Amino acid sequence: MRRRRLTRLLALRELRLPAAALGGTALGGALFLAGYGLLADAAWAATALAGLVPALREMAATIRARRPGVDVVAVLAIAGALALGETLAAAVIGVMLATGQALETYAGGRAERELTGLLARAPRLARRIAGDAVEVVPAEAILPGDLLLVATGDTVPVDGAVISGQALLDESALTGESRLVERRTGERVASGAVNAGSPFRLRAVATAAESTYAGVIRLVEAARASRSPMTRLADRYAGLFVPVVLVTAGAAWAWSGDPVRGLAVLVVATPCPLILAAPIAIVAGISRAAGRGVVIKGGGALETLARVRVVFFDKTGTLTAGMPRLERVLAAWGGIDENEALRVAASLAQASGHIMSEALVRAAAERGLPLSLPGETREEPGMGLEGTVEGRRVRLGRLPWACAGEPSPGALRLQRRALRYGGSATFLAIDGHLAAAFALEDPVRPESGRVVRTLRRLGIRETIMLTGDHPGLAEMVGASLGIDRVLAGLTPAEKVEQVAARAGAPAAMVGDGINDAPALAAADAGIAMGARGAAAAAEAADGVIMLDRLDRLVEALLVARAARRIAVESIVLGMGLSFAAMGFAAAGLIPPAAGALLQEGIDVAAILNALRVLGWQPPRPGKAVPPEVFAALLEGHRELAAVAAELRTLAMELDALPPGRLAERAAAAVRRLEATVVPHERLEERDVYPALAAALPGPDPLAAHSRTQAELFRLVRQLERLAADLGAGEGALDPEDIADLRQLLIGIATLLRLNLAQEEDLAALLGWEGAETGAPAPAGAPAR
Repeated sequence: MRRRRLTRLLALRELRLPAAALGGTALGGALFLAGYGLLADAAWAATALAGLVPALREMAATIRARRPGVDVVAVLAIAGALALGETLAAAVIGVMLATGQALETYAGGRAERELTGLLARAPRLARRIAGDAVEVVPAEAILPGDLLLVATGDTVPVDGAVISGQALLDESALTGESRLVERRTGERVASGAVNAGSPFRLRAVATAAESTYAGVIRLVEAARASRSPMTRLADRYAGLFVPVVLVTAGAAWAWSGDPVRGLAVLVVATPCPLILAAPIAIVAGISRAAGRGVVIKGGGALETLARVRVVFFDKTGTLTAGMPRLERVLAAWGGIDENEALRVAASLAQASGHIMSEALVRAAAERGLPLSLPGETREEPGMGLEGTVEGRRVRLGRLPWACAGEPSPGALRLQRRALRYGGSATFLAIDGHLAAAFALEDPVRPESGRVVRTLRRLGIRETIMLTGDHPGLAEMVGASLGIDRVLAGLTPAEKVEQVAARAGAPAAMVGDGINDAPALAAADAGIAMGARGAAAAAEAADGVIMLDRLDRLVEALLVARAARRIAVESIVLGMGLSFAAMGFAAAGLIPPAAGALLQEGIDVAAILNALRVLGWQPPRPGKAVPPEVFAALLEGHRELAAVAAELRTLAMELDALPPGRLAERAAAAVRRLEATVVPHERLEERDVYPALAAALPGPDPLAAHSRTQAELFRLVRQLERLAADLGAGEGALDPEDIADLRQLLIGIATLLRLNLAQEEDLAALLGWEGAETGAPAPAGAPAR
């Protein structure tokens, strides 16, 4: 309430100058009609002087900055009108300048609405658990490792991980997404989210200053303070505009012998479109991007993003989902069992916001393992994490770094196994000795392929993946997405070198981790995935995607291009109309007073054109799809994805299973598929696909989806027959049967995941924004 009152007071103060200018002009008109000509001239002259003061101030600023300025035309027009006794024209120019500034203030205030709304929700207090008591402390007092209670309705004060309870959160202040989201035990929660469910406990992983929301606020402040390069673009236009105006005014005066002709040219050329329209369009673009979940630091970043022609991507957490899952503990050495290895690793991982660390913490929570608080932690970007856990020195990360030397043949073999199944390996060393290896899988984001294809259609010349991962895994991900070049096994410094070595074209870098921060800073436009990304990445970037969706990159690019295009359009529109009016004024067809009124109309037209950016909307399909169709399409996707993961896990474990147990597991897999996958796919083929096909062009737009389903059904039948044969056999199994079983399990899992990704991609294409999360559309929700 207090902030709203302050905003209203500021708005009223900004209206004082145009109100006084209009009042002075009206007073002069009344005095003139009443026969008091001298008093009328005095009132108009005072009004003109009131407009002349800010114009002189701006002109002085441009002179000090040694850049061409368009304010000189406005100053000459007012001064010339006063010198020639055209006080009414001078007053109208004063009104024009005053109202133009008011329009800029209004437009800027409206365009900043999404940005300033974020500032009001900054968390200030926290409930810290101290023993059996709960104390309310300032958010700035929270340290990593503190245990917090987040009550219903509280704003999450710092970034943390859920350690007990299930969090139901409103993240709209961060992402712009109105749907509530669930965070389970072990999952990361960003500061600034509001608890819309039951109270839950949170383990802080960052201070308030290092947390997500503080970074958003710093980005917002930077965006509000930044001077747009489009203002400099307007100044470049002024280098052409001002000389043409002065030459034309001088020529009109010399040709006619009447200085009023030259004054009329100056009046109709008063350059408010150049002064106001460009920055209004850029601020509106920043606002529109914020409304779509992308916070851009300022006009410079927006204008640079509009010119980008090369895009670099990090892999983990950017092109991939950023939610890896522990497949298995591949091995353990030194007498430590798998659960103990996971418990120690997850205890250390609590001190890191890296997605691989979060996966280990989440896996430990699912197994009910008690975790200890780590100490003396230090993260080596691109390598791993080290610290003390229960008095032992622990390292967790890449193999050469964890073992601090040449990896053993056994460790390398385990790493190859993890990579062969499309995952990655993280290694644990305790007191200098390698203790365990963890195989994790991070699936590709469903929207990643669509983003790469769309960027290519938008004129992006090259897409490049930069990753520290193993080349084999990186090439597999890059090939599946159509990435032009894949550069793997890179350190953070090597990522910076690759970004800096780009050839000529403006480049953007998209990443999320601490190791991406230097490359984000080195790029012309750095874009951080901020929903779960590191605060360091957000600080180094020029913009942050607050919603955990890569396709917002495309929207940010489209908004930036639209803002820049409309800014240039507004400048060209204003200049073109001014040049046309100058011709009529030079011919003596427009007197100074009428020219001032005409220029006011040109200003309003240019500013209204610039405000079109606020109405930008992402492209949508022409035909709406009923929400119940989306619900049917996406229902059960999370369970089916779990089925695919179970099949892949079984395929990895076949060699270790005795014949009887293997036959049982194969039969159980068939029953699981018959109970979940087959009914789901049959229902879609019968009811859902026809409804979706009606919204798509072509005679059979879902032919590829139907073919995928048909192949899936065929492999399920093959698995059913093979499982029956295994169940009827006795003694040792034929190695060929085991090979066939593994091939079928992996084939079914791959096709199932492909089919789910296709359906989620299709739902997003047709306008349902919950598709990437796998969340079904709620009953009655509109297709967006």
